[in-house]
Amino acid sequence: MNNASNQVSEFFGNEAESGSQFWQYVQSMNPETIAQLSKPSSSEVFQVMERNIMGLLGNLPPEHFGVAITTSREHLGRLLASAMVSGYFLRNAEQRMVFERSLQASEAVSDAE
Repeated sequence: MNNASNQVSEFFGNEAESGSQFWQYVQSMNPETIAQLSKPSSSEVFQVMERNIMGLLGNLPPEHFGVAITTSREHLGRLLASAMVSGYFLRNAEQRMVFERSLQASEAVSDAE
């Protein structure tokens, strides 16, 4: 086993156990929560995520090309994990931006008074 796959195994631990626990957690969520977590809160985040995934898969326009992507289950899982981490990062960045703008606005109001 190479070093990279060792690191992945160490990070994820026992895949069957952690995958089962995660799946059970997801199944325990109500549909409204899953819908809320699945959608970016702004169109800007959606566009960045879309460009990121298209960059990973390739960006051939479907109206001109018959694009078919094949992969293994493991690679698809890694792609999903990458998209989730990117989405998590972008969501946190978006929340920070909103917080900073709110803080700046409240400071401007305080200075004006």
